[in-house]
Amino acid sequence: MFNLITKSDSNVKNDVLSGITVALALVPEAVAFAFVAGVDPMVGLYAAFMMGLITSSIGGRPGMISGATGAMAVVMVALVAQYGVQYLFAAVILAGILQILAGVFRLGKFIRLVPYPVMLGFVNGLAIVIFLAQMGQFKVLDALGVQQWMQGSQLYIMLGLVAVTMAIIHFLPKITTAVPASLVAILAVTGAVHGLDMEARTVIDFVRDMVPEAEKATVTLAGELPSFAIPMVPFNLETLYIVLPTAVILALVGLIESLLTLSLIDELTDTRGRGNKECMGQGIANTVNGFFGGMGGCAMIGQSMININSGGRGRLSGITAALVLLAFILFLAPWIELIPLAALVGVMFMVVLGTFEWASFRILRGANKEDAFVLMLVTGVTVIADLAIAVVVGVIVSALVFAWKHASHIFARTRIDDEGWKVYELEGPLFFGSVGHFRDLFDVEKDPNDVVIEFKNSRIWDSSGIDAIDGLATKYEAAGKKLHIRHISPECRDLLEQAQKYVEMNINEDPRYHVASDKLA
Repeated sequence: MFNLITKSDSNVKNDVLSGITVALALVPEAVAFAFVAGVDPMVGLYAAFMMGLITSSIGGRPGMISGATGAMAVVMVALVAQYGVQYLFAAVILAGILQILAGVFRLGKFIRLVPYPVMLGFVNGLAIVIFLAQMGQFKVLDALGVQQWMQGSQLYIMLGLVAVTMAIIHFLPKITTAVPASLVAILAVTGAVHGLDMEARTVIDFVRDMVPEAEKATVTLAGELPSFAIPMVPFNLETLYIVLPTAVILALVGLIESLLTLSLIDELTDTRGRGNKECMGQGIANTVNGFFGGMGGCAMIGQSMININSGGRGRLSGITAALVLLAFILFLAPWIELIPLAALVGVMFMVVLGTFEWASFRILRGANKEDAFVLMLVTGVTVIADLAIAVVVGVIVSALVFAWKHASHIFARTRIDDEGWKVYELEGPLFFGSVGHFRDLFDVEKDPNDVVIEFKNSRIWDSSGIDAIDGLATKYEAAGKKLHIRHISPECRDLLEQAQKYVEMNINEDPRYHVASDKLA
């Protein structure tokens, strides 16, 4: 309906213009997440610059935008409140090192294990979170310093400007794609507001609402180049104990959000990012952040969607966004402060419409109730809690649903071969959920002296399956009979040493399984 996602190849013009658009939208988000974390706004802006520049340059997903994020900011709050910002910098450095190690040990490939319903739930949940986050822009401070919903002409102007922004983004691509519609919308609405002298809230108004009363008159987004500094914390085990828990959570949240965003962009652009390389890029970026006064971060799905929608595909788009953001901080802060919030809200509303997987409603109406349940669960947990918890919960529930559905999918065809041996041709997986059904397949008392379990069409998945075979072999041995196992996988063969005296394995015909691959990882 909205035709928000284009799949054109990258080019310099599209990447540069898209990068400028992303930079404009980055400013208020970076500031907002800095306040969430309890640090100075400039710490958030520095993080957005460094994360964007480094990950775009050396990361595994061209076109993806990284910066300070809400998911990471929430994790930082307690550490900053209790120990101060220097301990935060130390935690960000350690988180970066952990992410680098994840890339070195090639753990990025495991993002492929996230089930499709979990992915849909993650996308829909984040779309809802982005939408709800924009609601705060429709509130203003009253005389008592309490935020209230806009009313009267102020509200009507806000809604009108948001509608105009969305209309430009929607209809302009039907006329021309020479320039990003989002950039045109921001510039047009900014020009209209100041040209017609409208009373509309701007970026600097947003910043002023977040600082103490004494600082409102002098607050600005202008800053200097970030400078190198070693975090001023004691280098001892006590400091490690303080920062390690936060660092581990930051590393995990950052990688999960980044790799899931990578997978989403892969699907939208019909390309393939490199998960392990992205782990390295995120880790290096966070490490640099800690030494240069940034709060760290990870991939930003909203900004990434703006970039993709605006035609940004190559590394130049992210690099441009970072450099333009730095230019804003150093030279153009007074101009950026004048951008109406309504224009940025309109851009984000269009991101929400383009991000939300409307096709997921087909799953909800479909026959597969388990997938529908997982989708809704992950969506709800993403909105209520955070992304990392939602994904972990989704993967665990999906695994349990899988185990439950396949627990009864094991059966055996039986026959008597030419030698009078009884052959059980096993079908279905043998794992902890199916061992009960597996044991019920055999009749130890009535079976002949030689029994064969044929594993050509089956697979042993875990130690519970091994234990079930071992127990079954013991029963046959006690009855004076012998159990033969054929076509067992090489991975399981070593685990059957306890049954060697009564188990026969056909090694020459055993299949070889390749579960995971590091190709393109």
